Amino acid sequence: MSSALSSPALLPLLQSVFERTGLDFRQYAMSSLKRRVQRQVLLEGMESIEQLHQAVKGDAAVLNRIVSGLTVHVTSLFRDPGFFKAFRDQAGLLRTYPYLRFWVAGCSTGEEVFSLAILLHEEGLYARSRIYATDLSPVVLERAKTGVYPLSAMQDYTRNYQRAGGTRSFAEYYTADNDNAILRPYLRDNVVYAAHNLASDASFNDFNGVFCRNVMIYFDRDLQNRVHRLLHSSLLNWGYLGLGRSESIRFSITEPAYETISAKERLYRKIA
Repeated sequence: MSSALSSPALLPLLQSVFERTGLDFRQYAMSSLKRRVQRQVLLEGMESIEQLHQAVKGDAAVLNRIVSGLTVHVTSLFRDPGFFKAFRDQAGLLRTYPYLRFWVAGCSTGEEVFSLAILLHEEGLYARSRIYATDLSPVVLERAKTGVYPLSAMQDYTRNYQRAGGTRSFAEYYTADNDNAILRPYLRDNVVYAAHNLASDASFNDFNGVFCRNVMIYFDRDLQNRVHRLLHSSLLNWGYLGLGRSESIRFSITEPAYETISAKERLYRKIA
């Protein structure tokens, strides 16, 4: 490559993406961005960031591919089963509420949303729950709405489900159609999908649980603190915060406002 992936070369590209889409990646962790931009330069068959930047200015298709490449969509049903088991253990306390609201922030293609819906269904809570599923990418939100996943992944997802404390046959929750597994329609009934950018948008409701898992690892410290404030302001007192395995409230500006339910599984409850 004729141009190194340095910050001076990268930032003008990110500025152009922001001006054209309103999506601000400038506070994402620079090392992660560099890797993803380098990959995009190669995928586009280009020689440098500058060349990619010029293409972004005049080609909407290239712009859309870059946005897709800069957002991370790695997930699975009942990913980190121990987290869902720890949250399932809180079901008794959740039953004291007449109505429940949950926010899955950075929901990607929806696997975590459906995992939560299945868990709430088994605990007798889904009928009085509303799940808000958000992501900054409208493309992945459309995929999430379908509830369609590779049939080949169901064996791994079944193991995750069992380790998460699942109480039924996982096959009850989907039908097979050729190479696809289609999740049951009722698992979508109480889900609202919407575009939301954690880097710039405000809180939009009060929630009994907010799950923002494996999202903030891609943000720099300033943006992490902004998101921590956003999540804290979105939670009702005694509401639950779920983070990813590589994330924590330790050393965050909101750390004193939580009690730890499971340090290993990164599950916390708001107390102030």
